[in-house]
Amino acid sequence: MSIGAKIRQIRQKKGLSQGDIERVTGLLRCYTSRVENGHTVPSIETIEKFASALEIPMYELFYPGDDGSPRRDMGPAKSLEELAEGDSKESLDARFLLKFRTLLGHIADSDRQMLLTMARKLATHRA
Repeated sequence: MSIGAKIRQIRQKKGLSQGDIERVTGLLRCYTSRVENGHTVPSIETIEKFASALEIPMYELFYPGDDGSPRRDMGPAKSLEELAEGDSKESLDARFLLKFRTLLGHIADSDRQMLLTMARKLATHRA
């Protein structure tokens, strides 16, 4: 669930209109509509305003659960080895990362640093 959908869900559950949010926060109704419909991503400061207007702690807007709590059905985190079992895309990725981890364990520190530097440059390079 997106943060906008979460804001709408809580707003409606509390019986508030977008106009009520506007009066409390000073954020225009059309802006609230754009956020709720996923057309605009609010800044952290704006999320704080929404949380205050909804009278909830800000963290509740980030939890996927319908009741504002973390999902309980996700189970414990799996290790790469556990994820590597199976035939899914996730398993294929986990097997690749395991091989990569093994290979990186065998190279010299200077080579590892060079690889990391190149990866950082590639990650920030804009095509």
